[in-house]
Amino acid sequence: MTGMHTAFDLSFAHTEGRWARPGSWIGAGFPDVRIYQEIARTAERAGVDLLFFGDGSGIPDTWRGSMDAALEWGIQWPRHDMSPVVTSMAAVTERIGFGLTYSSTFLHPFTVARLLNSLDHVTNGRIAFNVVASARGADAANYGFDERMDHDERYDRMSEFMAVCRALWASVPASAIIADRSSGRFADPSQIAAIDHVGRYFRVKGPLASMPSPQGSPVLVQAGNSPKGIATSAEFVELVFGFGGSVAGQQRHRSALDAALVSAGRDPASVGILWATQAIVGRSAREAAARRDEVAAFWHEEAVGAFLSHNVGFDFSTLPERFTLGELMDEVKRVQGAQGGFVGALVAELGPSASLTRAELFEHGWRHATGLDHTLCGTAASIADELEQNFAATGSRGGYMFASPLAAPSGVADLAELLVPELRRRGALAPRYPGPTLRDNLRP
Repeated sequence: MTGMHTAFDLSFAHTEGRWARPGSWIGAGFPDVRIYQEIARTAERAGVDLLFFGDGSGIPDTWRGSMDAALEWGIQWPRHDMSPVVTSMAAVTERIGFGLTYSSTFLHPFTVARLLNSLDHVTNGRIAFNVVASARGADAANYGFDERMDHDERYDRMSEFMAVCRALWASVPASAIIADRSSGRFADPSQIAAIDHVGRYFRVKGPLASMPSPQGSPVLVQAGNSPKGIATSAEFVELVFGFGGSVAGQQRHRSALDAALVSAGRDPASVGILWATQAIVGRSAREAAARRDEVAAFWHEEAVGAFLSHNVGFDFSTLPERFTLGELMDEVKRVQGAQGGFVGALVAELGPSASLTRAELFEHGWRHATGLDHTLCGTAASIADELEQNFAATGSRGGYMFASPLAAPSGVADLAELLVPELRRRGALAPRYPGPTLRDNLRP
């Protein structure tokens, strides 16, 4: 069995009430870089492989057709482009990696390829790129789309987007840079050429007008869990972000990914899955349980409704008093919402013919929004026991991307200072930073 890799998800370290919970910074709040620099130093001391930032550019406004609930309760907002924050974190660390998210649905591949190349230079080869196919209506409206793009078309666009990015990153190979001071020759033009891409979505001449970066390209990450998403990611992905939850669901995801990788002519052993895992670690089981209760107290119908509606892309306030999950899925498809995630997991668990009331759906939604029904909660030793069992049951390739529902930086610090050292003491983790780049350090 290979060792686990670890990552911390900092995407929402300041939202959903975390900013006000015990252990939050006093006198500094989001987006003060000092908070993130402290988290980066703490995580690197523990040997965490990756700090990850998801992204979304719109304020949630699907619930009741208004952004009021999201604004009032800080649901999935505020969100900044975290690339400048990553540069500040890289300046105070040496080995830990950083993952950034950009949308292939709305952005242009030349812009993203150039930006990530520059960030890979700034960090000395420590950048990962999480490419997403965006389903949120609030994001689409900010990029001039009246309607969300069809689900499968979003992934068709992603496939071409990534083909262009990869061609651009390869268009100036490291061997082309001569930099001969005696002759003054800088590069060998015979090794550099335009990519001349003409496709359905993009026309890009190239080459990338940049120096080849330390990794050549960022580590490529994707989190799609629909059949189309998995098939598309298998073309290029080096690391997958998978949803936690039931072992059976994780095993289905691992099997589907392995089959897609084989179909793409790739070795399934070369691609690990980092399972998204929310954890509350305490110095005693009682302390951890008390912290979980603090999180639960924040969530109410307006917060849950804003969260679910934004992430699924469907206004749950419009539900009738009773419906089947198949009818709900049909409505989500009709509005081009996200067919995986909350709704997909519920259909897989209960079946499309299951009939629910609004109140029952919101009870499931509360558990999904909070994540508390599948949050690992306890001491470092008890959580480590569960992780070791889960890692063996889900293929022993990849590891865990931990999130904390507690305040930043204390919730993340507990993960770094209590849980990660316990896993390392047991020999459960992959070697600590064996190479100079993030790609070296994330190999399965």
